Amino acid sequence: MARIEEVLELEQIDRDIYRGAPIETILQRTFGGQVAGQSLISAVRTVDPEYTVHSLHAYFLRPGKPKIPTVYRVERIREGRSFCTRRVNALQDGEIIFVMSASFHRGDKGPEHMDEMPPVPKAEDLPDSADAAEFRDRWELKEWSNWDLRIIPGDQTEMHPRLAAQQRVWMRYRAPLPDDQTTHVCTLAYMSDMMLLGSALVPHRGVKVQMASLDHAMWFFQPFRADEWLLYDQTSPFSGSGRSLTQGRIFDAQGNMVAAVVQEGLTRWLQEQG
Repeated sequence: MARIEEVLELEQIDRDIYRGAPIETILQRTFGGQVAGQSLISAVRTVDPEYTVHSLHAYFLRPGKPKIPTVYRVERIREGRSFCTRRVNALQDGEIIFVMSASFHRGDKGPEHMDEMPPVPKAEDLPDSADAAEFRDRWELKEWSNWDLRIIPGDQTEMHPRLAAQQRVWMRYRAPLPDDQTTHVCTLAYMSDMMLLGSALVPHRGVKVQMASLDHAMWFFQPFRADEWLLYDQTSPFSGSGRSLTQGRIFDAQGNMVAAVVQEGLTRWLQEQG
């Protein structure tokens, strides 16, 4: 599979217009995290370096075609003293497949608090999921072989009894990445779409559904490295009417909450299940 540096390497074809080359994949549709990461790097390129991204909100409008390029058009919506905003349209064959709004902040001082990381085994104490017999055949591990993903078994972590669906995964990019924070933020935007919608199916093992990301929102709180261990604490508070809501909190190995994610996705019965 392509390295993340290749995924995030876009060609500038005009002012505020970028193009992403096709990326090798086993998927029939372009991975949503790829479009999100490329949209974000496009937006970042139009912003002064003193601003850092703190949130993004996006909709997946059409399935992406993995064998053709994607063009990203950035609109400079707002230039403020503390905040600036960008809107990105991702296009294939002249049609918009994805839209994103991203907000950037220069940073200020204010009250501070954060959730505690849930008690989990250290990543180093868990087997690489690519080598674990119970996970070896999962398509996610084949598609993202450049990522070290360690799924935490439910009996090795403290699950909340009142939450409908929960899943926890340690993840990191296997190879060292450059030190600039933009690379790590855009890599996490890519990674954040991995396995998140699957948390909605934890109570429904073995069912056959059509799955697709519908929208995606992220908030970035503190600096982090995507090539070091990050805990993805995933929950799904509701599933019904063929859609599922999923949420994720992302912590570094020291217990700092570095990002949060919310996504609604399609989880529709395949035809043979009625």
